[in-house]
Parts: sequence; C-alpha cells; structure tokens
Amino acid sequence: MKRTGFVNLVLLTLCLAASPVLAQSAAQDGYRVGDRLETGAGVQADGFREIVWDDLIPADWAPEDMFEELFADTDMDRLDDADPRAMELMQKVREAWDNAPLVSGMNGQRVRIPGFVVPLEGDDKHIRDFLLVPYFGACIHVPPPPANQLVHVQPDEPISADWNMVPVWVSGVLSVDRQESELGTAGYRLRGMKIVEYE
Repeated sequence: MKRTGFVNLVLLTLCLAASPVLAQSAAQDGYRVGDRLETGAGVQADGFREIVWDDLIPADWAPEDMFEELFADTDMDRLDDADPRAMELMQKVREAWDNAPLVSGMNGQRVRIPGFVVPLEGDDKHIRDFLLVPYFGACIHVPPPPANQLVHVQPDEPISADWNMVPVWVSGVLSVDRQESELGTAGYRLRGMKIVEYE
C-alpha cells in the first residue's frame, strides 16, 4: 500500500519531535534560526538574555520514548490516509504536542530569541499578533511543532505584513502561558518589545 500525505505528516512530525537536527534538515530552507549556538548566549547590552529554542524544552523531556510506545504495534509503511488507525495516531500525536511540558523557570524572563513569523492577526499592511516558530513552514507546510516550540508574540507595535514567514529577532518578556490558536497550541507568550529582521 502506498504511503500518502497524511501518513507522511505523521512521520514528519515524529522526525521533528525526535531531534532538533532532524528538524533542521526537514526545514524547507535547510536550517532553524538560532540553532545552538549560532550566536553567543548571555545578557545583551539592552538587558535581554539571548536564548535558543532548546532552552524552552525541559531537559528531561524525551518525546521519542512516547513515540516508541505509541507506534510499537503499528507498521507505518502499511497505513494510508484513509486508514482510521492513521487518523487516530495523528490525533494522539497532536494531543501529546499540545500538552508538551514547558520550562516554568522561563516565566517573566527578559529574552531575545530568533524565529520565523506566522501571522495570527493583521491585514495587508500590518501583523498585529503572530506565532514565532523555530523553522520555516511550521504550522503552514508541516504540522505545528510541540507547544514548547511555539511562542505567541504580542508585539507592542504592529510589524510589516511583508515579514510573513521572515526570520526575525524578538526581544521581550516571556510568559509560560499555554494558548490555543487555529494554527497550533503555543506554550509561551512573549510581549514583543523589539522586533527586527534576523541577520
């Protein structure tokens, strides 16, 4: 039986979960901005501590263990999109992602983090609310990442609509605050005090 789109989404989700290196190679543009550690860690002159996406994942979280158990009795090569087992597995993966553990110590931290803009609210000129994601195409071309890899950004000032899926640096105050949207569940909220294009 031919493996088709839905099952491929399950497999891609597994790959993105299991390793930041796999997520990097799966990204459409070939990298995740800010991968550990492209830029030096520490507090910047403006008072924001530069972090990377791995800092938002609890050190003891091992999603690959959950997937081994979840898929132990399933031959993914034999499933196609119409198979109810594929839909059930994808639902379980989605639930696990939406409930991924967060790092409570990040609450209230002044941080600077790079990522790609995925608009949630705006018009043809401005983006007023967006998700920050670690790799190109997340939430749009591939399933959304786990909640601990999605940041809901509420900028102090709207950003240009031209920055849709553009890599940016966001500086602001981070909250551990799980929020659902139609594009995915974000585990963190960031008041975007300063947003600039990534260089």
